Amino acid sequence: MLTFPFCKINLGLHIINKRPDGFHNIETVFYPVETITDVLEIIPSEQFDFQCFGVQIDGKKEDNLVVKAYNLMKQHYHLPPVSIFLLKNIPAGAGLGGGSSDAAFALKLINTLFKLDLNDEKLKEYASQLGSDCSFFIDNVPAIGQGKGNELVPCVIPQLSEKQIVIVTPDVFVSTAEAYKSCKPTKRTTSLSEIISQPLHTWKDLLVNDFEKTVFPLYPQLQKIKENLYQQGAVYASLSGSGGALYGIFDEKWKRVKTEGKMQYFHKNTRCHETKQTIDIVCV
Repeated sequence: MLTFPFCKINLGLHIINKRPDGFHNIETVFYPVETITDVLEIIPSEQFDFQCFGVQIDGKKEDNLVVKAYNLMKQHYHLPPVSIFLLKNIPAGAGLGGGSSDAAFALKLINTLFKLDLNDEKLKEYASQLGSDCSFFIDNVPAIGQGKGNELVPCVIPQLSEKQIVIVTPDVFVSTAEAYKSCKPTKRTTSLSEIISQPLHTWKDLLVNDFEKTVFPLYPQLQKIKENLYQQGAVYASLSGSGGALYGIFDEKWKRVKTEGKMQYFHKNTRCHETKQTIDIVCV
């Protein structure tokens, strides 16, 4: 059985405070991007096997979140061995949630494949044990994330309905753990839910990702990409999550962003152009 885990971007990210368990309370808006996906297949097998292709993912196989998702479900349900095949297209360390999405989609695939009849709330409960933002990928709707990112409230963002989003993924790996170590919580007087309800042209001055303060000094090329997106007409541009992916929101449906890099253009889930170079740029 085959599925296509998609990625996300963060519309703003506020670091509220550090929790007693070592994590941080945050406030962010998760926005799904279904045109950039991995490919995940799980089939019954005589013995367990996991194979990963595409974008290289460091670490042991047993540490992959897809494997952890299967093992978690096996603890609670009588599951036979499976063969798992994962084709990675979503880069790691980009702030696009690729690993979390793979884990959540593995849970959903296992639920369907073995007819466990688990509802979304139960799947979210399992997903939250695998990663702070895994629960978001169980549903397919924009959501305000609070707590560790696992407390979700669906939201509507009509300002983006006719816009083009350009996602840039340079060859930069940003460790989320390291990014959190350097971050400083900031007191807020306005919530993200209030900010995203404002007209899109106000977001540049109001909608902030706190990680930019610590990540940009470490990787100056990321700040330059953000500046370049604004220079080329973005209404709003930002780091996604802790980076290194960035995105720009444009009024023009077919905005061609000039850069020295690989460019991929998508519209309504249809791939329409590609040139081969070094930086991925995806319009969705």
